[in-house]
Amino acid sequence: MTGVAFGEFLDTLKYLVRRPSVVGAEHPFFLTLKRELDELGIETTLYEGVLFARGRRPASGALSAHIDRHGLICTGPNEFQYAAFLTQNRADLSGNSVAEQTMNTISERFAGQAVQAYEPWSGTYLGLGNIEKAYICPRRNNLIFEVKGLEYLMPGTPVAYVDSLRINDGMLSAQLDNVISAALILHLYRSGYEGTAFFTAQEEAGKSWRFVLEWYRRFDGATDRLLVLDTSPFPDRAAADAQDLVLRYRDANAAFNKTFTEEIAGRCDRLGIRYSFKDRYIAAQNAHLASGGTATSLGSTEMGRLAAEGTLQGTTLQLPTTGYHTVSETVRTESVKKMLHLLADLYL
Repeated sequence: MTGVAFGEFLDTLKYLVRRPSVVGAEHPFFLTLKRELDELGIETTLYEGVLFARGRRPASGALSAHIDRHGLICTGPNEFQYAAFLTQNRADLSGNSVAEQTMNTISERFAGQAVQAYEPWSGTYLGLGNIEKAYICPRRNNLIFEVKGLEYLMPGTPVAYVDSLRINDGMLSAQLDNVISAALILHLYRSGYEGTAFFTAQEEAGKSWRFVLEWYRRFDGATDRLLVLDTSPFPDRAAADAQDLVLRYRDANAAFNKTFTEEIAGRCDRLGIRYSFKDRYIAAQNAHLASGGTATSLGSTEMGRLAAEGTLQGTTLQLPTTGYHTVSETVRTESVKKMLHLLADLYL
């Protein structure tokens, strides 16, 4: 990839990072993506929970990326809750996602974080605030936030973290999950990709897979080569830097398309891209747990939920990151370049 091409990708990522997309309030971000794709001449259709993009050769590829990010929802007078874990969303969670398992450990991350409120349909900016405290309410089983500066908001108003892309010492940092995958797909279309893509809502609430499945059922369609792009959390830089990209044979829900997964691994070998299998990494970590230790979940992914349902198959391709679910989620620039190189090898 040329420096000019990667610079264009970074411009796209910078632009998208600043557009809020709190889980459950993604509509303004859908419209941003739709405009960008429409300007490229890509056919787009917005359905409940998913923006579908169709290139000139739709059978040449099928990509998917969720576009929601973590944030807050105003639930009462000067009361704010973690958007993904509100009662109406928790009903669809199964307890085996990384986000659910780590909720009890992340409350201290938010003190001092600047946040912005926006109108959930138009995206109109409604004001700026600051998180002073976050704590778990055991009766509601959710994170409750004390926010200064947004006392006037009405219930149902989304509140996103104020964010921008930082580039330092070969690293990219922002709330990357999963705006970076949307930027990758958009850049791929600009580079000549002619297949299809799904941009899905509410993945952080465990619902995005339903929107993809419903789209295929709507048209009595099927595929065994859906490629879901995402980020993959690691505990520290050493663990994240041990590979350029992350593949999976399965998650906590189901096995993926082994043939497609190994095809991608073979392309990585040919292109000199280092990779690991996250399910094997987690299994190895769990095997070395001390007596009485808590095992790490294999994680619940969009692809796994689809595969478990039985109609669709495919695999995942992920960027290894640290600082998961914060505005400081970080990935090596080289990993992103390798991801773009691999996607071009697959589809261009």
